[in-house]
Amino acid sequence: MAKEKSGLMPGVYTIKNKNGDTVYRSSLTVKGRHISLGSFGTENDAHLAYLEGRRILSDTGLTPDNWKDESLLDFRKAVSLMNLRDTGLYFGAPILLGKRDFLYFLGRDDCYRFDTDDLFYYSSHRIMRRGKRLFVADYGSQLSVLSRFGVKSFAVPGRDYRFINGDERDLRYENIEVINRYRGVRREGMAGFEIYKAVIHVRGDLIIGRYSTEAEAAIAYNKAADILKRHGIKKKFELNYLENVSPREYAEIYDRTEISKSVMNCRQI
Repeated sequence: MAKEKSGLMPGVYTIKNKNGDTVYRSSLTVKGRHISLGSFGTENDAHLAYLEGRRILSDTGLTPDNWKDESLLDFRKAVSLMNLRDTGLYFGAPILLGKRDFLYFLGRDDCYRFDTDDLFYYSSHRIMRRGKRLFVADYGSQLSVLSRFGVKSFAVPGRDYRFINGDERDLRYENIEVINRYRGVRREGMAGFEIYKAVIHVRGDLIIGRYSTEAEAAIAYNKAADILKRHGIKKKFELNYLENVSPREYAEIYDRTEISKSVMNCRQI
């Protein structure tokens, strides 16, 4: 990377891209820390982005709410500089740190609230969106943001989990209740009187049975899947994994668990 040449405007340096064209880069240095502000098509644009960065660091009145969309500086970078100005901490991610939580901005009107316990993780993992799904790239895999709360990929909002205050952008642990942790398991009844219905889908939903505990219902689902495979049902059933059940306990529950006739009599057509 080329160093800033004499004669260039403040905050601007150039590099050559693969085609040999000149690209203008902008950067700030704050307390000995080099902060890149992005690449621009002209020297003047790169300089204006530098000036915008300087203005953010000196003007506490600039916030995500009043940031101008026509700014040359990327909004996510602007948020990082606002946080540096207000807290003295710089994150490459678009984070505004509060006393007990922080905001992560995907856009000016698109932000999510997290507990500070998640600050280290999301300061080094970029949140991305595909449709309504939020995910991060971690060790070569795409991990759902909700998976950190125990929400499985098959979960349906309102049925398998819910946001206690109704705000789906509030991703603090206290605001997310996991209702059904296992595939094919549905909690029924009122608090203190719950039963768990196990359902498996073949050509339609088959009720496996109703059970007194969530673990029994999850194991019943696994047992039903095994039975259906033996009956020639050619479908890939993802089984439930129960972390807190020992192999011996699992086998005992599996053996004694009764499965409905609708499953026992189901055959491949």
